[in-house]
Amino acid sequence: MALKEDYLSGQVLLIDKPLNWTSFQVVNKLRWEIRQAFNIKKIKVGHAGTLDPLATGLLVICTGKMTKQIDTFQGQIKAYTGTIVLGSTTPSYDLETEINETFPVSHITEASINQATKQFIGDIQQYPPVFSALKKDGKRLYEFARAGETVEIKPRTVHISEFEITKIDTSAALNTGSINIGFRVVCSKGTYIRSLANDFGKALNSGAHLSALRRTKIGDFDVDNSVTIENFIKNLHME
Repeated sequence: MALKEDYLSGQVLLIDKPLNWTSFQVVNKLRWEIRQAFNIKKIKVGHAGTLDPLATGLLVICTGKMTKQIDTFQGQIKAYTGTIVLGSTTPSYDLETEINETFPVSHITEASINQATKQFIGDIQQYPPVFSALKKDGKRLYEFARAGETVEIKPRTVHISEFEITKIDTSAALNTGSINIGFRVVCSKGTYIRSLANDFGKALNSGAHLSALRRTKIGDFDVDNSVTIENFIKNLHME
């Protein structure tokens, strides 16, 4: 049971981020709840690695003096699971935006899907999505994208150590022209799984976007040991 002094001296909280919450909203909510629970005027709270609003899973939250460890945690390898939809693309590479183009999938086989993962193992060049929080000329990339402005984005090197296909569902191919693929990825800091999904579609001479994403690990931290925001708040006010 953590005390007021524990949060001030520094805690590492493992939170299972819910769908449609930004990482910033989670930090703000927990900071407010901790301040209310212990009547603290000011306390440092930050997260060690952003999760998109449409992603769920592990968010490492640091309080007090442990915020000094955020850069260390951010640099550790991360693991994700999710679903890629083959046969269509979106401008954001996920479900934040509507489908803008469709592609054939009839030529895609389970063997070609599994084979395509191999070209993404190791160090690869990746373009961040235009709908991302990266800054250019003092503005977030998504600000340019939402305004319909074109901006040059440079690729960067990221490392993918594991890219495993866990499920291939072709049942919808005849009706919707799409194939749903379950996957697991282990990668370096800075890897955009949305960009990986988009590039994976191109590798199969088709198109793809991300329809679901869950972060399961950051270094030794595991989502299995996390708590929901609701349960954290409930336990906090019981202390």
